[in-house]
Amino acid sequence: MDYKAINFAETFPLLQEQWAPRVVADMNDSQIKIVKLEGDFIWHEHVDSNEAFVVLGSILRIDFRDGAVELSAEEIFVVPKGVVHKPFAGREALVMLIEPRGLPNTGSAGGERTAVNDVWI
Repeated sequence: MDYKAINFAETFPLLQEQWAPRVVADMNDSQIKIVKLEGDFIWHEHVDSNEAFVVLGSILRIDFRDGAVELSAEEIFVVPKGVVHKPFAGREALVMLIEPRGLPNTGSAGGERTAVNDVWI
């Protein structure tokens, strides 16, 4: 077996697109993904699953219909299943996502911003 740590400083520069999560690891029935975010995303929900956002660089705001949470580097927030939300980053944010395998980034909204799932970096 090949034991190798994932170095975020080396992997984030490999990301070419914003809002296009890439898988860096599998864990049980979940995937760990990294993504660069900047600007506004779309309102969506994940009806049957939670979604964890871990900010590794910059600031990420997650808007809800009744408020918002702002995450700085080294902070995590779990959006509960069924909660409508919309991520926003005023400048490029480096984010790790922990979510069930195959979960679309646009949840129930779908559309052109839906990333291809299971794409490894």
